[in-house]
Amino acid sequence: MNTNQTLSEIKTESSIGKRFLAGFIDYLIIYTFFFIYGYQFGQPDGDGGFTINGLPALGPILFWLLMTVGLEQFFGATLGNGIVGLMPKSIKKDADGQNWGNYMDKPTFGQSFKRHLLDPIDMIFFGLVAIIIIKNSELNQRLGDMWAKTVVVKSESDAK
Repeated sequence: MNTNQTLSEIKTESSIGKRFLAGFIDYLIIYTFFFIYGYQFGQPDGDGGFTINGLPALGPILFWLLMTVGLEQFFGATLGNGIVGLMPKSIKKDADGQNWGNYMDKPTFGQSFKRHLLDPIDMIFFGLVAIIIIKNSELNQRLGDMWAKTVVVKSESDAK
């Protein structure tokens, strides 16, 4: 399947419901960690929140990186995507720019990082931005996927 493919051959299903659920699962875990971590290591800020300064402030950032990019690198999908049977794949145009090749490759670290760096934009208004972009893009990609040159497909175990 790593041979060059036309755009129609790699057209993915939009899977809006599954993608929403996957993001919800991932960010429920991440935000729960942030809350517990802030409560444990933060100082009350007077506005009902917590402030974390210095080296401990890296904890939430590292946890986010592990839960998104790290899991994609080690297991091929985040926890949420794995539960709902989806996984990201790298896509590249061939030398003449006509066909898509290397479709079934796992995203690189940089691609995974780019995908998730734009999660806050894709998730604005409960994912409305991502839904609109997915529904109107050629390969059913959200903004992060377009930037990273990735698509989201059914995992191999669910594709059968």
